[in-house]
Parts: sequence; C-alpha cells; structure tokens
Amino acid sequence: MKNLSKIKILIILTILILLYTLISAISYSNAVSSNLSENIFRLHVIAASNSEEDQNLKYIVRDEILKYMNELTKNATSKEDVIELVNKNLGTFKEISQSTIRKNGYNYNVNVSVCSSDFPTKSYGDISLPAGKYDSLKVEIGEASGQNWWCVLFPPLCFVDVSSGIVPDDSKEIMKENLSEESYNIIAHDESEISFKFKILEIFQNVKTMIANN
Repeated sequence: MKNLSKIKILIILTILILLYTLISAISYSNAVSSNLSENIFRLHVIAASNSEEDQNLKYIVRDEILKYMNELTKNATSKEDVIELVNKNLGTFKEISQSTIRKNGYNYNVNVSVCSSDFPTKSYGDISLPAGKYDSLKVEIGEASGQNWWCVLFPPLCFVDVSSGIVPDDSKEIMKENLSEESYNIIAHDESEISFKFKILEIFQNVKTMIANN
C-alpha cells in the first residue's frame, strides 16, 4: 500500500510539474509574441494570381511602394509613428499601386489597407521572426489569389540583402530600441538556448493560429 501511495504521489507531482511547465511556456510565448506584434509593422503584398506575369507585377508594385515608404518614414522612430504616417497616406499608397499597375499594361484594381494578418516564420538575413499576428500595410492586387510577399517596414528590414545573411547595424539598433531584450535576443538567435526558445515560441504561435482559423 505504501508503495502504491508513493506511486500516486509521484504521478501527481509529475502532472503538476508538466502543467506548471506548460503554463510557464504559454505565458512566456504570449509575452514575447505580444512584444513583437506591438513593435513590428510589416508589408504584405498579394499578387492577382500565380502566373509569371502577375508575380512579376507584384514585385514591381512592391518596389514602388518601398521607394515611397522609405522616404515617408525615414524619420520615424516607432511603430506608432509609421502607422500614423501610413494611415494618413493610404490614398497615396493606393494611387502609386494603381498607377504602377496601369503603366505595366494591366487593369487590376487594388485594395490597400492597414490590418492585422497571420504571418509565417520568416528570416531576414540573421534576424528571424516567428509566426503570428502582425499589423501590416496590406496590398491586394486584383483577386489577390496569388502568392504573398512580405517584409518588415518597421524596424526597416525590407532592403536587407538576404544573400549576405547580415542585417545592417542601424536596423538592429532600431530593433533593440523598440523591443524587449528577451524578444530581440530570440529573433537574433545564434545560440542553442535562444534557438530552443525560438522553437517554443514558434510552436505555440502556430498552434494559436490553427485554433483561430478553425
């Protein structure tokens, strides 16, 4: 009987430890993902279709948007500053997109908005962002049934040369200024411990997205 009681106690303790670990992991994931989503603003461009022509058009529209965005937000120091500027100039973003589409011989309408969208895990040089919901400038070309293109407008990572594998120091400094130390260390992970934390965050964010979409 004593041995049975010890086994029961051991089982209960194991369950409690597992529950505590799970709750701690969920709390950690929520804290980091909230810090990231509150301080990061992204660009989301969706092509009309997956045809080669429509995909090429998507990149042309993207380039024109980034040119204007880079000039518009060059003095912005926070996500709030960027969103305020974008909202005030949504009409201009739409005009640029529509004009670019027409100049390239297409008649697609375009929808431009600021919204919250689900993003997959994405790397920009030596910075990686976990999957999750992020505010973004969303540009939908035509029926918007083609592949997505996305980047980070703030802090500015859209012009990162991914082939070099390195994010410029000035972009990293802006990220450090706007994110918690823990959040920055995770997305700029280069150590096994940080990589493990990133995987935990990624798993929980993917589960939350699956649940939200069902």
